Amino acid sequence: MAVRESIKKVFEPFLKEILESYREEIHSVHIVGSCLTPDYDEKTSDINSIVVLKEMNLGFVEFLAPLGRKYKKRSVAAPLIMTPEYIQNSLDVFPIEFFNFKLIHETVYGEDLLKDLSIENRHMRLQVERELKTKLIWLRQGYISTMGDRRLLVENLKNSIKGYIPLFRAIISLFGEEVPVASLEVIKKLEEITKVNCLIYEKIFMLKKGRISPGKDELDRYFEEYYISTERLGRIVDELS
Repeated sequence: MAVRESIKKVFEPFLKEILESYREEIHSVHIVGSCLTPDYDEKTSDINSIVVLKEMNLGFVEFLAPLGRKYKKRSVAAPLIMTPEYIQNSLDVFPIEFFNFKLIHETVYGEDLLKDLSIENRHMRLQVERELKTKLIWLRQGYISTMGDRRLLVENLKNSIKGYIPLFRAIISLFGEEVPVASLEVIKKLEEITKVNCLIYEKIFMLKKGRISPGKDELDRYFEEYYISTERLGRIVDELS
């Protein structure tokens, strides 16, 4: 998965700094996430990464803190710090996250240990089920907390969509289908295989990007569609067991 030249230009100075000081302790460095997909927006998206240490070193964590402040201005997010042992011991706990890392990453230093991760469907199904039920609780509480305030409802809906696309990719994988990378393709594929009306997720993404500005009554309908579709996906995942 190719890294855009604009991202290389920003990320390479960060990579150079950490390698100059800790090269011997670093197993590998990987760029991950939306910056490698068609969804990337230079104005709003961060560059996310994983630094894999041979062994956990808190000195490296302390070293990164001031760099985080420096590079945050350039949209380089604080990297996730892991070790090979931590990754192998966490595949059953965070299968959705590691499935998405495996699917969308580019190794920019060291060995690519993400491409061959073995993630079991039984672990991923359990996390998918848990995440969907958590989102239903969040949607209910978020809607109640707005107390009819349109502005708050818009903000809650915009914030709620975070994490849905990685979750949807996991569901598609559970069906044994090829998993798309771009968000809209993911949503369309999900609707195709589950027969759930997923248009509402496209609407929420457009709302988040500021492309639509629905009124209060329309927002209420958005919430109802959003909740019903998420609930239906939960039932479908339950049946996969």
